[in-house]
Amino acid sequence: MATLVTPAEKTEKVEKQVPPVPEEKSDRKARARVDEKFKIFSGTANEPLADEVCQFLGMQRGQAQVIRFADGEAYVQIQENVRGADVFVMQPTCRAAHKDGAKSTSVDEHLMELLLMIDALKRASARRITAVMPYFGYARQDRKDKPRSPISSKLVADLLTTAGAHRALIVDLHTPQLQGFFNIPVDHLFASPVLVDHFRKLNLPNLTVVSPDAGGVERARFFAKKVDAALAIVDKRRVEMNVAEVMHVIGDVKGRTCLIIDDLIDTAGTLVKTATALMENGGTEVYACASHAVLSSPAVENIAKSVIREVVVTNTIPLTEEARREPKIRVLSIAGLIGRAIQANHEETSVSKLFV
Repeated sequence: MATLVTPAEKTEKVEKQVPPVPEEKSDRKARARVDEKFKIFSGTANEPLADEVCQFLGMQRGQAQVIRFADGEAYVQIQENVRGADVFVMQPTCRAAHKDGAKSTSVDEHLMELLLMIDALKRASARRITAVMPYFGYARQDRKDKPRSPISSKLVADLLTTAGAHRALIVDLHTPQLQGFFNIPVDHLFASPVLVDHFRKLNLPNLTVVSPDAGGVERARFFAKKVDAALAIVDKRRVEMNVAEVMHVIGDVKGRTCLIIDDLIDTAGTLVKTATALMENGGTEVYACASHAVLSSPAVENIAKSVIREVVVTNTIPLTEEARREPKIRVLSIAGLIGRAIQANHEETSVSKLFV
């Protein structure tokens, strides 16, 4: 069965479709695009986000087709001219469920789609290919922590380079030093501006930002500084994969509103235990936020039964139907952030200014 990854029909020129951007928002909103050498394509992992980014930039998504044969083998065809173009391929390596009831697509299938699309663009003589990965799925496998185990994130970085990517644009890596695994330039984006803006508007009283582990202290410290809040750390011991035992809270959370910040939420086991520990230590309310809503089973159920009042995530990964129905889970869009980063790359201007 064929999966069309782009609009079924070509439309007229962009300048006839997209109204001019108001001058007062020119610093935040991208200009309408009529550049035939600037194109954005997407795999099937998160097409709605790709469409939002294209809408933000005032351009049409590039036409491509992804076909899966009966045995699951993928085939990609780029359906428009890309010779000499500056091309961006959007694809998070995440699992995604399909609305039509078809079998969900796995992390590895989405990674293969990305590699095939990059190779197809390279062979079609694209001038520059940038892999835009809102979620880099193998980031947690960043070291050889057991005998005879791989460093999977390094392997994936090498695969992207071998396929033909000239640059990578990634949102919130598990650890920033993963950029060193790439032999190509990496633009490391942060979802924090979107999350910070949301919690500033909530104006939570006596706020303490909490890191759920020692590895996330730098992220939590940056967030706490931006929202002018205190900082606390939860010490935990991981007893086995996806299972963590919370030990104790470092910092004063008594009588305070706690905001747990992490890069991703997988099964939500660590998140729920951290929230429980904060309440047991005198916290009044617990909120949580993360860039990537992996939400593997039974994450949604764990969140629903927890003491957490609200979990805020971004749309780097599309939510399952179960997650969308859960009232405690709120999704913020980072399409504008990614769109501005793509525009900066194309125009060869600074990306870091987006996070000042």
